[in-house]
Amino acid sequence: TIEGNPAIIHGGPFANIAQGTNSLIATRMGLSLSDYVVTEAGFASELGAEKFLDIKCQYGGLSPNASVIVATIRALKYHGGVKLAALSQPNAEAVKTGLANLEKHIENVKYFNLRPVVAINRFATDTEEEIRIVKERCEALGVRVALCEAWEKGGDGAIELARTVVEEAEKCSTCFKPLYDFNWDIETKLHTIATKLYGASHVEYSIQAKSQIKKFVELGIDKLPLCVAKTQKSLSDEPNKLNRPTGFTLKIREFEVATGAGFLIPIAGTIMRMPGLPAHPSAENIDIDNDGNITGLF
Repeated sequence: TIEGNPAIIHGGPFANIAQGTNSLIATRMGLSLSDYVVTEAGFASELGAEKFLDIKCQYGGLSPNASVIVATIRALKYHGGVKLAALSQPNAEAVKTGLANLEKHIENVKYFNLRPVVAINRFATDTEEEIRIVKERCEALGVRVALCEAWEKGGDGAIELARTVVEEAEKCSTCFKPLYDFNWDIETKLHTIATKLYGASHVEYSIQAKSQIKKFVELGIDKLPLCVAKTQKSLSDEPNKLNRPTGFTLKIREFEVATGAGFLIPIAGTIMRMPGLPAHPSAENIDIDNDGNITGLF
């Protein structure tokens, strides 16, 4: 990094359509070189974290010591009903409403017997009142919380978070346990993920999906872990169900098989597994002049 910290970048799969973490090679290399290794798991606890913990950690024999949930005031306001265009405006009540989403992610991490730390990724538009609301709720839940201002201040802005994570990690050397065992049948594994982490009441399979499960059993690959493909915009499989939906039905339309990677991919809802860019990607705003000055970065 620009401050001299080693960063190992090896693999970049999205957590909504793939496993969402870097390679085992990268993580093992990091562990061989440093006392602490931080691995990003894409999106949220029910996607990147679940896949990192259930798939990567079980395959690689990894036992993480702590989990950091990155939260933003903007995201909490969005889950509290605020439109994207108004997220920069103060709205303490929306933050309070959106806390239900954060609370679910805290609950999800605890299913793996880990001690979550909430990192508030501060934006310039966040107010002190909004930050206080989040801190007080985390403290009421008995969860450590730290303000992270690394985007603005570099490493100095992340010292509080780093110290908090180290303290929590040292309390939990052998805490981790996966959500499910690979040897469970497919329906039990998926029901466990859907009901515990997503908040679903049950799982519904299409005729095609049921037929595929039968074939997987015949082929002897039904004991592979599951890498669910679903929307990242909601805990459910429907993008418009914000905050903390409950009692819904997770609909599995089909499966794909990744025998090389070693997992089955249940495809939920209407998601497509081909990654894409928005209509106007940020790259359109980035330029460099004849003197090497770069403009248009975040």
